[in-house]
Amino acid sequence: MNLCIWPPCVYCDIKQRTLNLFMLFMCTQMQMDKNTRKVRNQDINPCIEESDASQKCLDAYNYDKSMCSAYFQRYKNCRKYWHNIMLERRREGVKPDMPTAAERQERLTALGGKPY
Repeated sequence: MNLCIWPPCVYCDIKQRTLNLFMLFMCTQMQMDKNTRKVRNQDINPCIEESDASQKCLDAYNYDKSMCSAYFQRYKNCRKYWHNIMLERRREGVKPDMPTAAERQERLTALGGKPY
């Protein structure tokens, strides 16, 4: 679709390309924002705290991954633990598959803290 008036000119072509790039950028941004909200949602992601700790460690040690291996392992253990809980709930037919933030907090309190 050409928004310019006939006859076509170089300026119109550049204007159309710029508009297309802008629209592509905006669609990509909207998708990234949606994914970011999903990752930061407490009800969807049970390991936000561990993820943030890993990121802070990387920032503190200038992205030297060898200095943050304990944080990475804790994050992996968290994901593995909650993944197993999710699979268990799915087998039992409990919805939603992932417990809500409140349910997870109750479970962790009953266990006396984080098991990972």
